[in-house]
This record gives sequence, structure tokens and C-alpha cells, in this order.
Amino acid sequence: MKLVTFTDAAGTRVGVLNDDTDKEGIVDLSQAAPHLPTEMKALLEAGPDALQTAANAANNTPHTTLPAVKLESPVLRPGKILAVGLNYRAHAEEGGMELPKQPLIFTKQNTSINGPYDPIHWSEDGDSLDYEGELAVIIGKRCRRVPLEHAMDVVAGYCVNNDVSVRRWQLRGTPPQFTMGKSWDTHCPLGPAMVTPDEVDPHNLALKTWVNGELRQNSNTNDLIFNCYEIIHFLSTAFTLEAGDVVVTGTPAGVGMAMDPPQKLKVGDTVKVEIEHLGYIENGVIAEPEDMTCY
Repeated sequence: MKLVTFTDAAGTRVGVLNDDTDKEGIVDLSQAAPHLPTEMKALLEAGPDALQTAANAANNTPHTTLPAVKLESPVLRPGKILAVGLNYRAHAEEGGMELPKQPLIFTKQNTSINGPYDPIHWSEDGDSLDYEGELAVIIGKRCRRVPLEHAMDVVAGYCVNNDVSVRRWQLRGTPPQFTMGKSWDTHCPLGPAMVTPDEVDPHNLALKTWVNGELRQNSNTNDLIFNCYEIIHFLSTAFTLEAGDVVVTGTPAGVGMAMDPPQKLKVGDTVKVEIEHLGYIENGVIAEPEDMTCY
């Protein structure tokens, strides 16, 4: 099942994406199952029965088409965005770094969430923009101290993510300021849909990133150092994971900073990240609008 959050004239709500050519479109759960929550996090919190009802509704005739709506991030405001650094073998090698012995964890603030096709903001003080195509995991239920062998049971689904990074802020100071460099507004595009675990093997997916049509990253999630389940087990040892939390699992080789010479994203660039079976996100880079300032 592919669950989406979408907006049209009637508001923002959750639907099931049907991409079969003969029934392509979105089943609006507010119509197909009006007793279900209309927000993704609340839907996940409602439990397995609610998700099964959504899955049953997936066979309905779609209520709307993709061109008629705006796709949002599947989870509009996650409680937590947890990220893993240096988690692909080839990425560690291109940076000349040793493979980590345990996951390197940092956070992205939830205000960085962005839609799958919405613009990424560039600014003078955040001009050292870089892309990081990544597999994202969405947690499906409240959990703590999850045994490794049961970690798959707490996954709601998988998405495509771009862990946009402001390198100058990320690498300033000692130690580096990952949270500051990774958390700028609009710098966490996510989507296009949350694909449930029954449809995908997260550890054997082709991952590609293009900048202005040029292929920059071309890898597979089988190169992950720590897989999705190991990351969940590790994180949940320390703190509670909750429904709707997002875990981004690291980026493969091919980031702009590692190129010779290093390449920065600039206004007018377009970044596309595609993961096998999950679809793609595509985001243009624009100058930060003046109305983003509020005080």
C-alpha cells in the first residue's frame, strides 16, 4: 500500500495512491473510510485495524487524480527526525574515513520537513548547499528497546528523502555542528508516498540522485553499513520511538562536497532522488523568500 498526504480545495488529508495504469489516482480515505483519522500520524497511532481498513479501501475507484492535487510530505510534522551519518561503505571511502563501529546519530528539526516536489531554499548565509539522497523509515507505533529480530514490526513504511545539508554550518567548529547544518527550513523533502513494508525489501533497493539531469549518486541500499532494523534497535535502546517519527538512513557516495572540485547547489538547480519501488522526489532550488522571516 502507498499512503500519501495530499491537498486540494477541500483541504489536506490522507489517501491511498493507486498507480496501476487502469485505476491510477488517489483513493480519498475521508470518503472511502470516513471514520479513519485524516492525518498520517493519527492514522498510524490508530493501529493495525485502521491500516487494514485503509488497505481494504485501496481497491476502490480513485476519487481524484495526481495532477489535481498537491502531494505533501507523508508525515506533515514528525515528532522526531533522526538521521544516520556515514552509513554507506562507498561514502565513507570517498571521504577517506574509517567505517563507524556504531551508528552516528544526529537530528534534523521537524520544521525542515518539505513536500516531495516543493522548492529547497538557498540563502546567502546558507549558500553551501549539498544533496544527500536517502532511504527514510517511518515508525509505525510507540516502542522502546526493540529487539533486533522484531524491529521490522515497528516500521510503518518507507519513503524517499533528500537530507539537504548546509556544509559550511555542518562543518564549522569542533566538533562539527550536524544539527545546525542539517535542519534549515525546507531541507528535508520527503515522499512521494509511504510504501508499506509488505511491498518492499528495504535492503536491496537501487538509489539514484540527479542534479540538473546529471547522475551524481548511483548505489543500492545493500551498501548500508547499519541496516534499517539495526538502526531502530540502536535508537530505541536509548529513547522511545513514536508513530510518525522519521529515520533517515544515510547517503551513498557521490555528494557534491566530495567532487573534485566540490560542487554546491545554486539557485536554479533541480535535484531528483529516486529509489526503486518507492518513486522519486524532485526539488528545485530557489532563493529563500523574504516572507520566511518572522520575529
